[in-house]
Amino acid sequence: MNPVSAVFNSVVLVLLALGVNDVFFAYESSRCSMTYMFEYPEYQKIQLSKKVSRLYPLYELYLYGEGSYAEENKNLTLTGVPVLFLPGNAGSYKQVRSLASVALRKAENIGNQYHFNIFTVNFNEELVALYGGSLRRQTRFVHECIKTILCLYKNQKFPPESVAIIGHSMGGLIARALLTLNHFKPDLINVIITQATPHILPVLSADTYLTDFYTMVNNYWIYNSFKLRNITTLSVAGGYSDYQVRSGLTFLPTSSFHTSALSVVSSAVPRTWASTDHLSIVWCRELVLATARALFDLIDGHTKQINRDPQRRLAVMKHHFVRHPAKHFESRHQITAAFTETPRLITVKDSKWTYTVNKESNESFFAFPLLDKRIVYSHFHCQNTFLYTHSWIFGCNKTVSPKCLQITDLSWETELLPSAKVVTLKLELYSNLSHFILYLPATNGSKFSVECEFLSEETSTIHVPVTHVLSFGFSSSHARVNSSGLLYVIQFEDFSKIYQAFNVFIVRKCGQIKESKSSIYRFHVPWSHEDVIGLLSDEFPVRIAAKLHAAQPHNDNRMVNLFLYASQECLHEVTISTSFLQILGQIVRFHGVYLPVYIVANLLLAYGAQLHSVLIQGSCMDLDVSLDVAAKPYKVDPILIICKYLLNYKWFKKAWDELMLPQLDAVQLHTFGFWFPLASLFFFIFGTSIAYWSSVGLHSVLRIFSSLWMFFKSPPVFPKESRFTYRVCVEILFFAFISWRSCGTFSLLLVFLRYLSKVLILYSSVKSNISLKAHMEKLSKQNSVKTDSGTNKKSTQPDFNISHHQTPSSDIKSLDDCLKMHFTILNLNLWIVLLGLPSFVYWLKTLRYNIQLDPDPNRLPALALILILEILMNSSTSAIKSSVCLKTAAVLQLPLSIIIVAFGTLHLYRVSYLIALSLFLHALCCFV
Repeated sequence: MNPVSAVFNSVVLVLLALGVNDVFFAYESSRCSMTYMFEYPEYQKIQLSKKVSRLYPLYELYLYGEGSYAEENKNLTLTGVPVLFLPGNAGSYKQVRSLASVALRKAENIGNQYHFNIFTVNFNEELVALYGGSLRRQTRFVHECIKTILCLYKNQKFPPESVAIIGHSMGGLIARALLTLNHFKPDLINVIITQATPHILPVLSADTYLTDFYTMVNNYWIYNSFKLRNITTLSVAGGYSDYQVRSGLTFLPTSSFHTSALSVVSSAVPRTWASTDHLSIVWCRELVLATARALFDLIDGHTKQINRDPQRRLAVMKHHFVRHPAKHFESRHQITAAFTETPRLITVKDSKWTYTVNKESNESFFAFPLLDKRIVYSHFHCQNTFLYTHSWIFGCNKTVSPKCLQITDLSWETELLPSAKVVTLKLELYSNLSHFILYLPATNGSKFSVECEFLSEETSTIHVPVTHVLSFGFSSSHARVNSSGLLYVIQFEDFSKIYQAFNVFIVRKCGQIKESKSSIYRFHVPWSHEDVIGLLSDEFPVRIAAKLHAAQPHNDNRMVNLFLYASQECLHEVTISTSFLQILGQIVRFHGVYLPVYIVANLLLAYGAQLHSVLIQGSCMDLDVSLDVAAKPYKVDPILIICKYLLNYKWFKKAWDELMLPQLDAVQLHTFGFWFPLASLFFFIFGTSIAYWSSVGLHSVLRIFSSLWMFFKSPPVFPKESRFTYRVCVEILFFAFISWRSCGTFSLLLVFLRYLSKVLILYSSVKSNISLKAHMEKLSKQNSVKTDSGTNKKSTQPDFNISHHQTPSSDIKSLDDCLKMHFTILNLNLWIVLLGLPSFVYWLKTLRYNIQLDPDPNRLPALALILILEILMNSSTSAIKSSVCLKTAAVLQLPLSIIIVAFGTLHLYRVSYLIALSLFLHALCCFV
């Protein structure tokens, strides 16, 4: 082992581990509260037709109920609004209980004016994120469920014609896939709410069925957006706490025609303001309440069904999931209001004003004249800690209504924050108004405060350049916020890339004030709804992990903002510094799943170096040595960069298409905004490190097991090249039968274990022969010493014929070369099995229902690999030295490595095919 190489790869592995730690462990603690049922949940099974039950024997449809409500629905005389819940990957149909129970309680609170009948589908907890072969089957079953549900409402006065769908994880993708069915009517769906659903790309492109399904669904929604304009779609992401599905994948791919789609992150949802993990997004009480409120506001009071107006539905979603004005939703809210009698207005002429209520008070009206303020100030800002939903700020034009009897309700411009509701009004937009009027209702002992000020955008906006990515946190930018203002906007310059990550520290000092008002911060990304909102404390500085879920679009020049809703008597200091650990975390978060591609690319380069050494030197290098020699990123990356650059030219793109080459994965990632500069270089180095240490680890495992083997059984001499003996043919037929009748990956796993046993026997044989040779050489030296000391005496020691007790050195060298080559092939075989594990896990889970995986993405590749691996495990290195194909096999490993990185990043299943092609070239050398 080269010490320099070992140290370098260790450092790289530590950096990778730090990035993984940031993704999995360095997120905020859950601020969600659990949702509980008041009564025991019941799931009534809905009888499906015999045809549907026969076609989908593993799937079921249930109706959720509790207590008396469950009893009333035993006969399925339903009068509510149908909602269908679709669980996701390995999800249970019982996950619906949180939302269903809250919706039931809310319906009771409004006297059951209208309520929801919430159905749920049992997908048998299938692992559809790992195996795409059942996605179409699930989609067709949901279509049958929708038709069955609507049939239950035939006798209703206003029978529903559509169903609202809520899908968790892959269930949300199934909901969108319904539109791609040939005989599906888009009118059957009116609302789709998805929770932590990866819409853009699969988290793991494990097989062709999964990637083809995604391509079909997204292309349909992009190219048929005009047909889908009546379907309101909401996607809710979990934020950084959801490490299973990163939020960047949950944003809906839309076009300019599809204006009824909305994507948000749970940390930005009003009255939730919390990041959720992949499972808690279903039961997070704050988010469940927001969803339930939205569902009830979607109902048309006349038909008692979901409103047919898509614009109104989208307005409801924005009200509850984007910007809550601290008022109940109104479809056509009144802009103009009127007082029945002349209000008693208290004129406030100061530019800064504070009003505190500590005890019961009567209603009050405060008027803020605008005429003299427009010259100096640009905005009017108020913060109110009285959070009850009512209209509280108005506009008056005294030239039209001298006594302000006719007023304009400006409360809809309010934004609800964790401890206050705030409003910021731009004066030039209200040039027709002469006064702002602040209304404070009578309270019953409530304690609250209101602060208002006129401010100038120039003085309240602070531009702060972010530190460079390569500063590693050693430099920082500072912004000091004075104590005189209520609102400050700190704009981060040059912060637009997903590989940028910063620690933003906010320190608040309120001096000797005993009861200082709370300050609120809001980290706002203007091009996506992924805000982070929280409260500031005097005791500890607040640290914000400033990073992006989505890169800034090319046609968007807005800047990331940090809003500080401060208190007038407090000082705030903001410090921004680059976070190297979070940058590593962003790299792993966005590209960690592609790491196997680069590991295999490194192994193929090392494999090619070993074949080349056999060709030139007649001996095989160790895998770690060949990795040091051949695994260089400059052999792969420049080719990909050149191809990516040339694809911008029409002539090259045309030639590329004429050759029927698939799209370059790096181009597709760049289109989605998921590609880092030098990302391929970083991950190539990470891949080299993992390949290096995994080979060391596997070698250590072989050493341990070979010692055990030698302890219990004398190691036989490894058999010479046998190729197609009767036993080999039987093994091939056996493994092929297993592959055809059960699961392709399972047969490859058995072949791997068989190959492992062969390598183990070979390792034991080489180890024992080397030990025996060393022992005989030691005895020979001892015998020589004794002979020299007794030259005048006849020796009484017997002669040792070393050649009869040990394998000749040339044979040991040949066995050692075979071991090195078989060790590399075993490594490649291991990655074939690992890349096929998703479908194998799915097969194991469904084994009690069906012994054969159908469809099986690895069945045909497994048949080819069984033949190739059986040939290789019974071959020797000496047999291929004279092959005319050896040079070709060695040279082609580099192009295969390039192809793997170019076309396997977003299609991991292609990696196994290319490994099989590489091994096929080696197997061909055994015959030609």
